[in-house]
Amino acid sequence: MTLAERITRDLTTAMKAQDAARTSTLRMAKAAIMNKQIDKRGALDDAETARVLQGLVKQREDAAEQYEKARRPELADKERAEILVLKDYLPAEVTAEEIAAAVERAVADTGAASLKDMSRVVKAALAGLAASGRPVDGKRVSDAARKKLG
Repeated sequence: MTLAERITRDLTTAMKAQDAARTSTLRMAKAAIMNKQIDKRGALDDAETARVLQGLVKQREDAAEQYEKARRPELADKERAEILVLKDYLPAEVTAEEIAAAVERAVADTGAASLKDMSRVVKAALAGLAASGRPVDGKRVSDAARKKLG
């Protein structure tokens, strides 16, 4: 069963259970997947579907942050609840230790010595981490590179 099929099945289950929050989140995810399929003019594989879901998680994280700044904790909580539902369909993220090791390898491979070389280090670290097939937050990699080079 593909990831998109699993989302569709779980959407049906959530609608039958009258779980409004989960239903709305899964509908939004399904719509985003369908839009991507239309753009691509074909079905998405699981990796592409996961990238769509990662984008949705990122949007929700940004929105929650903005709601916190605007002193709207109820809306930020709603966004965080949607993030939890979406993350159920994503593989586990890369750990901080794995990011640190990838940055260390990238520094050694690129011969980076200062913050001027940070973009090359981040690019190399992200390429190394992408091979794992698990989601990677570029901001976390960037922060680790800055800490290492700074």
